[in-house]
Amino acid sequence: MAHHGIGYNDEKRRLKEWWGVTSRQEWAGTQKRLLEAGMVSPVWEFALRIRRSLAQDFAGPVELDHWRHVAERVLRYNAAQGAQPRITPDGVTAARPRSTGDVEAEVARVQRLIGRIARYEARFRADGLLAANAFVRSVEAWDCGRASGMARWGIAARYWTLQEAEQAVVAAGRASARNYRSWPEFSAAYILGRCLHFDEEEFGSWYEDMLTAHRALTTDPASPWLTIPWN
Repeated sequence: MAHHGIGYNDEKRRLKEWWGVTSRQEWAGTQKRLLEAGMVSPVWEFALRIRRSLAQDFAGPVELDHWRHVAERVLRYNAAQGAQPRITPDGVTAARPRSTGDVEAEVARVQRLIGRIARYEARFRADGLLAANAFVRSVEAWDCGRASGMARWGIAARYWTLQEAEQAVVAAGRASARNYRSWPEFSAAYILGRCLHFDEEEFGSWYEDMLTAHRALTTDPASPWLTIPWN
């Protein structure tokens, strides 16, 4: 944990350029959002949540077309509900109708995303990141993993103390254990989040570097994944 990365000045510069973090307060706010999985795209989570629900309902693999169809139906239903006034504990909420164009654009966006996820997962299975018929249930691991990194970057930039950073890493570990069942499952979810964020289906270094790390961590006898129980 007593990590200084690429040096005090460069770590501060990297935090500013990549995260917009220039102070202890900004760093703490970013750390909090990551620990709450508040920086993962809600669109990614929506698409994965649809499939997760279908897998639970049908107790088996979810066909791509079925996944897309249900996602579209939910999006259109939500849009229709937003066009109606609602009674809430605070009173009547005004209707917020959306244009047909906006709804169609949202549907198309999610349909493309589902295709991207399916293609990444196919590659993951081919490369041994996922077992046959396995799928990623959530990409909150992307935020949990970055929260661990952010804790260390905070030490290097002298925004936080070692004790505070250790507490953040423990919190990230607990959040991960709630959402995932094993180191490899966490890894696949983290890598999918990283690829959706950076890779653009190029399967370049954003993917290859993580694949190399995953293979080392799942095969090296000294790996913490093989020496430290997940729970």
